Amino acid sequence: MSDVFSADVVAARDASRGLSGPWRRPTNLLIEQTYNSGASIHDDATAQKLGFRGGTIEGPTHFSQLAPLLYQLWGTAWFETGTISANYRSPSYEGEAVRAFAAPMGNESADVAVKKEDGTVVLEGGASIGSGTYPSAVYSKLKRSVPLVSARILAGAQVGMRTSLRSVTMGFDDHFGALYPFTLRQKLRVITEPSSWYEEGARTPWGRPVVPVEMISVLCQHVALEDPFPVSQPAIGLFADQEIKILAGPLFPNDEYGLERELIALTETPRTECMWIRSRLTREGVVVAETTLNQAFLKASSPLYQDS
Repeated sequence: MSDVFSADVVAARDASRGLSGPWRRPTNLLIEQTYNSGASIHDDATAQKLGFRGGTIEGPTHFSQLAPLLYQLWGTAWFETGTISANYRSPSYEGEAVRAFAAPMGNESADVAVKKEDGTVVLEGGASIGSGTYPSAVYSKLKRSVPLVSARILAGAQVGMRTSLRSVTMGFDDHFGALYPFTLRQKLRVITEPSSWYEEGARTPWGRPVVPVEMISVLCQHVALEDPFPVSQPAIGLFADQEIKILAGPLFPNDEYGLERELIALTETPRTECMWIRSRLTREGVVVAETTLNQAFLKASSPLYQDS
C-alpha cells in the first residue's frame, strides 16, 4: 500500500472483513464553476438560495477515497477493470470530515460507502473488477425511476440523442473550461488520497502515470456544454447517481481518447427533472471506459416552475 498510496487503509473491526480509510476533508475545486453564464450548486451563494448549507463537494471527488481500499482488495486489477456504481445520498461540504468504507462481497465485488462523522451517508453502492457481477446501483435506481412525461427544463430532449465522436485529452496542465476550472496538476495537489502512480513521470506497472478514477468523470463531463441535449436555462443541476466503469485500463494522461455521449433516459422526482447520460471513451476503436451519470436539475432553480 505505502508504495502506491500515501495513507494506509485499516481493516474495520467487524465480521465483514471490511476496510475503512482515514477521515478526509475534501477541497471544493468547483467553487468557481459556471455554466450558461450562471453559477452552480458548488457555489456557496447559489447553493444556499436552494436550501443547501453551502457549495457542495462534487460526488466523484469521494471516489478517490475509495481507491486505496479497492486497490488493497484487488491490486492492479482495480486500475485495469474496476467499476464504482454509486447513489449520492446527501451533500458534503468543504471542511466536513468524511470516511470511505468497502466490504468484500466475494472475490470480485464489494459494498462501498462514504459517510460523515455523524453517520450520514454521502454515497453508497458497489464496486467490482473484471467479470464481477455486483448489481449496478445506478442501473437499479434507473429501473425504479419515474419516466419524465411533461418536461419543462428538459423540454425537447429525447432518449437516443447522442453527440458526434470527438477527441479528448487530459494533460497535466490542460484547463477544462468553465465546468472544471482547474488542471490535473492542481487536482493532484489537493486530492484526498495522493498516489505515486498519479504523478508526472511516475514509474508504474504500465510504464507511466495513470489518471485517478475521479478524473475520468472530468474527462467525460468537461465538454458537456457542447452536447446537443436541450436544457432550458437558468437551471441548476447536480449529480444524483454515477457509475464509472474501466474496461481496458488504466487511462493515461496525455493520451488521446474518442468520446461519445448518449442520452439514455429521462426521469423525474418531485424536486427534479433528470437526464441520464452514458459516455464512452475509446482508444483505437476499443472502448476503454464508460460512465453513466444521472444529472438532476432542480425544479426550484428554474423560472419554469416558479408559478407551480
